[in-house]
Amino acid sequence: MRYHNVPPTSRIGSFGKPLARSMSQISFPDELALYGPGPAAQPCPTLAAAQTYCRRLARCHYENFTVASWLLPAQLRQHFCNIYAYCRWSDDLADETAGGQQSLLLLDWWQSQLDDCYRGVASHPVFVALAETIRGFEIPIEPFRSLLIAFKQDQTCTRYETFDDLLAYCRNSANPVGRLVLYLGRCHDESRGLLADSICTGLQLANFWQDVARDYRIGRIYLPQESCRRAGYPEAMFARGEFNPQFRELLAGEVARAEAFFDAGQPLVAQVPPSLRISVQLFIDGGRAILQAIRKLDYNVWHTRPVVGKWKKLNLLLGACLVRRRIANPPSSEARP
Repeated sequence: MRYHNVPPTSRIGSFGKPLARSMSQISFPDELALYGPGPAAQPCPTLAAAQTYCRRLARCHYENFTVASWLLPAQLRQHFCNIYAYCRWSDDLADETAGGQQSLLLLDWWQSQLDDCYRGVASHPVFVALAETIRGFEIPIEPFRSLLIAFKQDQTCTRYETFDDLLAYCRNSANPVGRLVLYLGRCHDESRGLLADSICTGLQLANFWQDVARDYRIGRIYLPQESCRRAGYPEAMFARGEFNPQFRELLAGEVARAEAFFDAGQPLVAQVPPSLRISVQLFIDGGRAILQAIRKLDYNVWHTRPVVGKWKKLNLLLGACLVRRRIANPPSSEARP
C-alpha cells in the first residue's frame, strides 16, 4: 500500500485538537515528523484524541473500512481501528521510508514503543489507544512482535527458495492478524488459531499472486525459486514481465495451493461468535475472489492487475450473510430427506 505525495498539513496546537485539513492529505513523512522519534514529536495525547487518530487513520487508508465497520459489533469497531493503526504504521515504517538500515532502525524504535506500551508507559497516539485494547482483551505481545519480524525481514530478504520458506514468512506477516481478530472475539485458542492461520496464509498468498508485477518493480519475488525453476521461468523473464506458458503453469500451481488454505480454514466460520461470522466468511470469500480474478485473466497478471469489482464485493457480502444465517439456523434432522 502506498500514499501519494501530498503537501504537508498544518496543525492547530498540540495533539488532539482539530486538524486543519483531512488526514487523507497527510503523507507518511509528515506523520513521522509529528509522531516519530525526535525532539519534534507531539506530546502524549489523551485517550479520546488517540482513539480519534486511529479511527481517522483507518478510514483514510483502508478502502473497505466503511463496509467492514458495518459488519463488526459496535463495541469492537474502535479496537479494530486501534489494531489497524498499529499495522498501518508498521507497514509504512517498512515501506514508506528510505528502506534498508533506516527502516530497520525505525522498526526497532517502533518495537521499543510496543515494549513501553506493555510496560504501561505508552506515549505514541497509536499505543495510547492500543493499550486499552490490549488490557480489555488480554492480548499477549507475541502477535504484535511477530508482525514486526516480518516487516524487518522485508528489508533483507527479497527471494524465497522454497514454499516452506514462504510459509514461514506468512506465519509472521499474516497469521498474527487472524489471531488478533480471535482475541477481539474472546475466542482465541490453539485449535481456532490454526484455522485462522490457514485463512490468513491463503489471503497473503492471494495478495502475492495478485501483485507479482508490482512486487517485482520494488525488487521482490514471492514466487518460490524452486517453483520458478521447475516451471522453467528464470528471473530474466521476470525482468521482461514475460507472460508465456511457463508462467501460466507456474502461477496456476501457486493459485491452487493458496485455495487449499481457504478450504482448510473454512470450519472456523462456525466456531467463532455469530457477530464475527460474516467478517470471517468475507475474508475467505474475498481471497477466493482474488484467485478467481487471476484465473479469469488466464494468469496474465503481468499486463493487468486482477481486481474484485464492486458488484462482486456486494455478492460476497450477501453470500456471507446467507452463510451466517445458515449456521445460526441449521435445518432440523426431520427436514432432511
